[in-house]
Amino acid sequence: MAQKKTTLMDPPIEDLLDKVDSKFTLVALSSRRARQVNSYYNSLGEGLGVVVPPQVASASGKPLSIAFEEVAAGKATYTRPDPEEIALAEAAALAALEAEADGVTDAATEVTTD
Repeated sequence: MAQKKTTLMDPPIEDLLDKVDSKFTLVALSSRRARQVNSYYNSLGEGLGVVVPPQVASASGKPLSIAFEEVAAGKATYTRPDPEEIALAEAAALAALEAEADGVTDAATEVTTD
């Protein structure tokens, strides 16, 4: 029977990569969640309650280790936005900026003609 290779990191990177589609996604997801965990610990006692506390019981107190354990447990997940939705949102934002710019231009011409 094959033994599992012991590493310094628990959970092993191989197990974490099975939960995501790429190394970049693992880094982005884990770093974002680690920042949230760190923010949670920094805001304790202030009563804000905006950041979600750690979702796993961890022996480590380090935010990145906690984030990796959450990814391994399936508690920290990600979603990819649809490219069509992004394009529609960008087009709507551009149209709103153009409409605002037209309104500013009209107001500026009114001010200068008075």
